[in-house]
Parts: sequence; C-alpha cells; structure tokens
Amino acid sequence: MKKAISSIKRLGQYIKPYKGTFILVLIFTVLTVAFNAAMPYVSGLPITEISKNIAAGEKLNFPYIINCLIWIFFVGIGYCAAQFLSGILMTSVVQHSMRDLRRDIDEKINRLPVSYFDRNQQGDILSRVTNDVDAVSNAMQQSFINIVAALLGILMAVVMMFVINPFMAVIAIIMIPLSLIISKTIVKISQKHFQGMQNALGSLNGFVQENMTGFSVLKLYGREKETLEGFKKVNHRLNSFGFKATFISGLMLPLVQLTAYSSYISMSVLGSYYVITGVIAVGQLQAFIQYIWQISQPMGNITQLSAALQSASAATSRVFEILDEKEEELNEVDVSLPEKVQGSVQFDNVSFSYDSKKPLIKNLNFEVEAGQTVAIVGPTGAGKTTLINLLMRFYDVNEGAIKIDGIDTKKMDRSDVRSVFGMVLQDAWLYEGTIADNIRFGKLGATDYEVVDAAKTANVDHFIRTMPDGYEMEINSEGDNVSLGQKQLLTIARAVISNPRILILDEATSSVDTRLEALIQKAMDQVMKGRTSFVIAHRLSTIREADLILVMNQGEIIEKGTHLELLEQGGFYEKLYNSQFAEDGDYD
Repeated sequence: MKKAISSIKRLGQYIKPYKGTFILVLIFTVLTVAFNAAMPYVSGLPITEISKNIAAGEKLNFPYIINCLIWIFFVGIGYCAAQFLSGILMTSVVQHSMRDLRRDIDEKINRLPVSYFDRNQQGDILSRVTNDVDAVSNAMQQSFINIVAALLGILMAVVMMFVINPFMAVIAIIMIPLSLIISKTIVKISQKHFQGMQNALGSLNGFVQENMTGFSVLKLYGREKETLEGFKKVNHRLNSFGFKATFISGLMLPLVQLTAYSSYISMSVLGSYYVITGVIAVGQLQAFIQYIWQISQPMGNITQLSAALQSASAATSRVFEILDEKEEELNEVDVSLPEKVQGSVQFDNVSFSYDSKKPLIKNLNFEVEAGQTVAIVGPTGAGKTTLINLLMRFYDVNEGAIKIDGIDTKKMDRSDVRSVFGMVLQDAWLYEGTIADNIRFGKLGATDYEVVDAAKTANVDHFIRTMPDGYEMEINSEGDNVSLGQKQLLTIARAVISNPRILILDEATSSVDTRLEALIQKAMDQVMKGRTSFVIAHRLSTIREADLILVMNQGEIIEKGTHLELLEQGGFYEKLYNSQFAEDGDYD
C-alpha cells in the first residue's frame, strides 16, 4: 500500500506542470456531479405537483409543470456540456503527462550503465516502456474523472437524502461502509496477482523478443517444440495470474451491488409507509430511490475500475523501478583530453569483477604506445572482451586506472572517452535505414564522398553497387536482407568513417570467408596505420604482424611479446598457435 501511495504521489509530479488545466477538469467534474445530483430532485417536482393536484381534485398546474420541464432540460444540457469539457481537458492532461513520463524514461535509459541491460531482458524493458506506461495512461484517462465524480456524487446524493428524510438517509448509507469493507478486502487479496500479471507480461515480451530475434537459429536446430513448450509455460503463468486477478476483483461488483439492492428494497418498503402516512410525498420517494442508485452506481463504477486501477498500480511500480535505477556515476569535474589525442594507453594495476565473490581481472599492467597494434588472445572466458569493455568504460574498474595519453579515464566524461574509439564488434549490428545511413552512423555529418571512400577502404563498395538501389538500399529492422559477412563489412566501413584515434577490432573478420578475410585484412592494415589498435583474435594468422601480443588466461596476462618472441618462449601461445597451424606446418 505504501508503495502504491508513493507511486501515485510521483505521478502527481507529472500532472503538476498542467495544474491549470487540471483545476478546470475538477471544476467541470464538480459541475457534472452537481447537475447529476440535481436531476432527481428537479424531476421529482412535477411528479409531486401532479400527485397533489390529483389528490385535491384540482386541474393540473401546467405552467408550473412546464417550468419544471424547462429546468430539467437545462440541467441535462449543463450535465452533458460539463461532462464533455471535463473529458476533453482530462485527455489533454493525461497525454501530456504520459509524454513527459516517456521522455524521462528514455533519458533515464541513456544514463543507465551497461550492466543494467546485461541483467535484464530487452523485451521486459520494452514492456515497461510501452505496456506499463499504457496501463498507467489508460487508468488515468478512464478512472480519474470517474473516481472524482463518484466520490462527489456519493457525497451530494447523501446530502440530498438527508434533505428529504434524515432517518431514511441514515439507514440507506449503511451500505457505504459495508461496500468499502468489501472493496478493501478484495483489493488486498487481488493486488499480488495483478503485480504477478504485469511481471509475467514483461517475461512474455522478453521471451517473444528473444526468440523472434533468434528465429533462424531456432529453425536451424529444430528447437520449435522446445520453444513452444517454453512459450506455453510463460503464457500459462500469465494466464494463471490474469485469471486470478480478474476473477477476484470481479467479485467486488456483485457484492457491492448486493448491498445496494438490500438498501433499495428496505427504502422502498419504508418509503411507501411514509408516503401513506404523509411523512413524504410520492415525488420525494421517487427522488430518494434515485439517490440510492446515484450512490450504488458510482460505487459500482469504482469496483469495475478496480482491475484497471490495480493493474496500473503494478505497472506504475515497474515504471518507477526503471526511474529509480542507479545511474552511471558522474564526476564533479571532468578532465578533458588534449586537443590532439596521441592514443597511448596504459593499464595500471587494474582489477575488476562482475561479481565481488568471483574476481576476474587481477592487477593487470601493460602499456601501449601511440600507433601500436596490440593483439589480445586467449581461451574463451579469459577476459579479452572484458578488457575492451573496461577500455570503453562500459564498466568501471574496481581498482587501479586505465589511462589514455596519461589521463585516467575515470576522471573523464564517458562520451569523451568513447569519442576517441572506433569499434567493430564480433556481432555485427545494423539498424533500419539505407546502407549509406548505416555507414554514416559513425559520422553523422559525413558527405556522400566520405561514405563511398569509407566503403572502398572496407572493400564493400563493389558489393553495395551490385545491390538494388546501391547506397540507398533499405536495410530492414533485423538486418537480415544482407549476409552476415556483408553486415560485418558495413560495420567496418562505419568504423573507418569515424576516423578514430584508437581502433578496436573484436574478431572483425570472424564472419567472412578466406578471400574476404584477406581483403579486409589488407584494408585494416591501411586503416590501422598511425592509430593505436586493439585486436581480439582467435585466428592467430591475422595477428602475426602485431607490435605486441597479450596472452590472457583467467583474467591475467600470462605472456606478452611479438609473434616470434612468443613462439621462441615455447609457452601457452606457442601451443595455441601450433594447434591451429599444425596441419599446414606453418610455424613462422
């Protein structure tokens, strides 16, 4: 309950900038309720007058009756106009508030550390940004006016009931606390199921997103049956939580209406007795009965909105979980890089672990001079990619320092650190857009000439010109209308066009054939001239000319030197190299 109240208060912060419009919403809502509350009383006046005329044997007082009908007409017009204006203004407030909330989430995501996205499924994050925000939006749009109108309507109806007959009013309003007790009990039971439903929906989105992304791999290995079983399991969980949440919250309406019917029956009997004895008039009884419905109907509306409100409460908690996530730490004062970056890199007693109980990199020390090519080799899990993540400040070191041109990267702004790097990942990534746009992603202001020049350097120009529309060919959202090798070539061109001082190649040639590998290697040799380059390689044939080779194992550098020096040492590298080239007898 405290968490829900806190979330509601925070949502209020997004409504606050539009408090002027919101006040108008409240005013028109009050007018709507006032007109609605006045309607039974006004409509009861001509009935009372007619019954008096008939009882006294008099002619009907048509001027009075017509006057009452005119008042009824204007009350009805006022009710419709106020309801329309409150609805349209509330829509404006909600949509502007949700726009601001989505903006804050988007800005927050850009400030979150990479570790957050490593821990959470992309589909679940997407569900929070879309489904959960929509649930909050729909609840505010549909529920707020109804709840305010319901509460005011109940209050005004109770006042009018006391005006007609206080004793009948006291008996009739017993249904209000009974309804509140019923509602509170059911909400307490069902809320945990609504929270489970929203979490299960996020898991379902994550499962679908993950499996749709890897759909080709699923088909290749014949994993359709296992995937279907996994989907059924997640879907069944969502179904179970959804059924329990909806069923339990659905009990609220019939139970609340039961109290209303009980009150209605008792007031009909008591009211009929009072009419016979002359305590109240027929029109007053008719108005009183209508006021009972004006109490029970809003309470019924609130109970019908209960499911949406509880779902929105759970969704709000999930949305604010993102906004409450710890952001990347910022420096009070950032140290700037020199105007001309040389590209020297130093690892000074660097230690790092993803889990404090499982240290990965321990006391790592090495220096790379500007313009050198450094190859990093080692078995899977040795810490090669982690080394690059630390270099790019995707993660911060636990101890020690990484320095570029003698400046500790932790004292620099992350964007400044990353601006000196160009990176070609093992997993090639393209976004929806033209081929030219994807290359230009490395330098958004690049001219067409620079795009073509980068493509030629990466040996991808010929391939592009053979494609429909050439550089204007559209890459689809999954990037699967070009081959994996071609995607890798385009990402290399994207790195080339950014003209970085430090180049990182994470198995850049792993997805191409031998002929393309030779072409790319030749192009990369040209690109790496004058730049500091880090090359993560499994194909040791691609790193023989490296100025320095670092051999890593279990987070430590166990050997370092040139290709020939490491072969002469006859250690881990020599065994690794020979295992790859034993068949060719090429040990040079």
